Amino acid sequence: MKTENELIPHLFRTEYSKLTAVLGRLFGFEHIEIAEDIVSDTFMIAAETWGQKGLPENPVAWLYTVAKNKAKDHLKRNQLFSEKIIAAIKADTDESYEIEIDLSGKNISDSQLQMMFAICHPAIPAEAQIALSLRILCGFGIEEIADAFLTNKSTINKRLFRAKEKLRTERVKIEFPPKPEISRRLNTVLTTLYLLFNEGYYSLSQNISLRKDLCLEAMRLMLLLSENKETNEPQVSALLALMCFHASRFEARMGEDGESVLYEEQDTALWDQELIAKGEHFLSLSANDSQPSKYHLEAAIAYWHTNKTDSTEKWESILQLYNILLLIEYSPAAALNRTYALARANGKELAIIEAEKLNLEGNYLYHSLLGHLYTDVDNETARHHFNIALKLTRSIPDRRKIQEHIKKLQMS
Repeated sequence: MKTENELIPHLFRTEYSKLTAVLGRLFGFEHIEIAEDIVSDTFMIAAETWGQKGLPENPVAWLYTVAKNKAKDHLKRNQLFSEKIIAAIKADTDESYEIEIDLSGKNISDSQLQMMFAICHPAIPAEAQIALSLRILCGFGIEEIADAFLTNKSTINKRLFRAKEKLRTERVKIEFPPKPEISRRLNTVLTTLYLLFNEGYYSLSQNISLRKDLCLEAMRLMLLLSENKETNEPQVSALLALMCFHASRFEARMGEDGESVLYEEQDTALWDQELIAKGEHFLSLSANDSQPSKYHLEAAIAYWHTNKTDSTEKWESILQLYNILLLIEYSPAAALNRTYALARANGKELAIIEAEKLNLEGNYLYHSLLGHLYTDVDNETARHHFNIALKLTRSIPDRRKIQEHIKKLQMS
């Protein structure tokens, strides 16, 4: 059983976003800060009360009751009561009308999904959508979000303020779009959650636990989409499969000091077989789509990466999937990853030719990959690229890893 000091941070992570979504839908984006303040105050009261009187029998129910009562009190005292509640009550309703705030499991899930669609509105840029998602849907603090984006709290506060103002200006409502709109808007939601997951999986932040939390929150929100009949479309299952496959190798792709571990150097015993099985389940569910999305292709690539057998068939399959992916949606990262698959399938020499065509001079991963490709082919050129990668990377553990490669080359 968790102590009070352990329980409150845990509940903040799990319940803050649920309460904020429900109360946020009640108040709307015009007054979203009120919802956030009520929920924050609820946790402050919990810390004070539980510290003095001990933990209640049902801490979650306690939080919900306090948050509901604070919201009701605010509405009764404030003009919002007249604007948002009284106007909706029929004229013949008696004055003893009790404000109802539904904190049932279904309403919480619906509120989070509706908040998700509202936050992922095309009126605000992708980075603002991610920041708002982290704050409102995931309950992340400003400092945590700043850490995730490798920036400062002032920048994040300004980004959140501008995003909320834009949503107010656009009069964005916290509700499901009309059915014909859901599929179109779903693409934006999936893009945001895809970027949110990547922010954790490929983050340069040194806070390893934060990186995992970002991935887990993206997966939690994806599960909400997959469990709702209005949003459970094949690309949702495909993206969830992709996240499961990637997350299954999370422990193996980072060293003890937080440095990146190359695929061929990963300890496969650290791969999470349960997550791999879940990924296979969701990939199977996504298969009934006649037009596979980029998420289907990336999930299939990630699936092959969870196959421990190092065969020609494996790398040729990955290479062909990358070829199709780049035709559907080109990205420098995918092109760079393709050259690694090309090296494993057809040898380093051909991969070097293809990699150098990319000319990603400002990308440390590009130079790091070329360093590995040139190793034992042209060690002087390999050292040259590793030295450039060393100058470009901001990750201290990765800098140490690159220095190890340079030292090995100098000894050879």
